[in-house]
Amino acid sequence: MGEFREKYMSGFGNEHVSEDPRCPGALPEGQNNPQVCPYGLYAEQLSGSAFTCPRPTNKRSWLYRILPSVCHKPFEPLNEGHLTHNWDEVEPDPNQLRWRPFEIPKAPQNKVDFVSGLHTLCGAGEPRGRNGIAIHIFVCNTSMLNRCLYNSDGDFLIVPQQGKLLITTEFGKMLVEPNEICVIQQGMRFNVEVFGETRGYILEVYGAHFELPDLGPIGANGLANPRDFLVPVAWYEDCQVPGGYTVISKYQGKLFAAQQDFSPFNVVAWHGNYTPYKYHLEKFMVINSVAFDHADPSIFTVLTAKSTRLGVALADFVIFPPRWGVANNTFRPPYYHRNCMSEFMGLIKGHYEAKEEGFQPGGASLHSMMTPHGPDAECFEKASKAKLEPERVAEGTMAFMFESSLSLAITKWGLQTSKRLDKNYYKCWEPLKSHFNSKRK
Repeated sequence: MGEFREKYMSGFGNEHVSEDPRCPGALPEGQNNPQVCPYGLYAEQLSGSAFTCPRPTNKRSWLYRILPSVCHKPFEPLNEGHLTHNWDEVEPDPNQLRWRPFEIPKAPQNKVDFVSGLHTLCGAGEPRGRNGIAIHIFVCNTSMLNRCLYNSDGDFLIVPQQGKLLITTEFGKMLVEPNEICVIQQGMRFNVEVFGETRGYILEVYGAHFELPDLGPIGANGLANPRDFLVPVAWYEDCQVPGGYTVISKYQGKLFAAQQDFSPFNVVAWHGNYTPYKYHLEKFMVINSVAFDHADPSIFTVLTAKSTRLGVALADFVIFPPRWGVANNTFRPPYYHRNCMSEFMGLIKGHYEAKEEGFQPGGASLHSMMTPHGPDAECFEKASKAKLEPERVAEGTMAFMFESSLSLAITKWGLQTSKRLDKNYYKCWEPLKSHFNSKRK
């Protein structure tokens, strides 16, 4: 990681200001776009919303850079590998689906960086219409060298599961480790450095940005607190790249590459409220039932991307962190369920309480719209007979869910090419037996 020392500013959606200490006074005073910027810099605005959005949803930042980002050769198509938004590759599959841990390529025989290691698992909607989501798996073993990526289609919520990521952005650097997440918003250029075999999950949303969920009667405090979100501080490099620096754009579901002869991470100072950010999942303030019954999993929502329908999410990011279980006279694990939403789950570490076997870190499951799901037979029998005392739940575990109001299609890679689909998943419910007795209540 060289000379990098972690330093961040805190606050979700704040108006931040930052300048690299090597160039004090790089931010213009009193205006955004002076005739001549300090240090001979160029002023460039990055807009994350329409100019006319109401103030609470208006997102933009001003970047003061050595050269503007427009200085590049024309974009040309780049092989996108297993990245796709083609939701008609294979026939729909309404079954309960579970994947074994996704395989990480071995280096040095097969060097794969973050971009080359992107694999689309499922999704719905269309980036050109600015409404939809995609769920990707990333597996890589080498750092991105003299190349960066930006997403013209939407925002990336990145969940590392194995291996830490040193992410360089136009706003500065973030070190993101397993049990942390980061969000790289639409249009932000970034590079990913890794330190060995690395794996994780990505939730991509088209047409909306992530927000903190409304708290309603919970009050002013709880769940993910705004001050625990961290934003990088300004950092720049002023360097020429004689062999060429590759800028990769994800545009309308395809990849395109353009060449330039300098690093894109040349922003000396910036200010605004449209930034990348990260969050540690251990900071989540958990709320749970303290009397009886099982609360709905919406109480574990970290971030939400709202749809145009009130109270309905385009996508929610939900976690199932360590917590106390104290509910009386209650079946404490997750209940059996059929849902009008799609539920994709991943496991960062540990053992998920409803299925302690089979659902492994680095794997995943998908329970599609109205497809029944719930605890396996072993979990049901154990929880039905357990002595109900206060107990720690999910100790040493972090499972999460990407939940969407869209009906998700599986890609060919997800169903076939990956060869990680567990075709025996349905068998975990087969041992469930009837306990019905009409003569005894």
